[in-house]
Amino acid sequence: MTDFDERAKEWDSDPKKVERARAVADAIRKTIRLSTSMNALEYGCGTGLLSFALQSDLGCITLADTSQGMLDVLSAKIAGAGVTNMQPTRLDLAVDPLPAGRYHLTYSLMTLHHIDNTKDILTKFHALLEPNGYLLVADLDKEDGSFHTDGSTDVHLGFERGALQRQVEAVGFRNITFSTAYEIKKKINEEEKIFPVFLMSAQKL
Repeated sequence: MTDFDERAKEWDSDPKKVERARAVADAIRKTIRLSTSMNALEYGCGTGLLSFALQSDLGCITLADTSQGMLDVLSAKIAGAGVTNMQPTRLDLAVDPLPAGRYHLTYSLMTLHHIDNTKDILTKFHALLEPNGYLLVADLDKEDGSFHTDGSTDVHLGFERGALQRQVEAVGFRNITFSTAYEIKKKINEEEKIFPVFLMSAQKL
């Protein structure tokens, strides 16, 4: 069982996580024009907070994660809501073959900094997109290592936007933009710190 499996049942009880997902969904809507003719992939979906916020804006949404605990909670939420356009699937792109489907939109929220080989996952995101499709990544700006107070060490300490843009361009994306979608406020050693969350948009031409 992973740490995310253990945290899954309590994940949605944190109002800040719900607020963050809604803010990122709003930022996505402002960045590109969504349509119910678009099929989408959310990678690292967790309990699906972001996709539920976008559910009425998109067509079929495939929600992928490596944590079975998160997917179990997600499946129960989908069934409880009677949603018909969301399909959960267990997928680890670090080791699993690419799915057969191709998507108009691929997006992730606070997932990229947990993936060791950034170039590899960006290359796979590119391959999974239809021509003219969009990749949208919401994640932490470069930080000093104080964000993960739970002792996590297998993470990137956020991303410097210019460096990430160069990586994204190197695997074939174009029309890259960045905006600040949200700010996470956390108390670190009795001091409140602010951790900006960027939204990067990139297009496969």
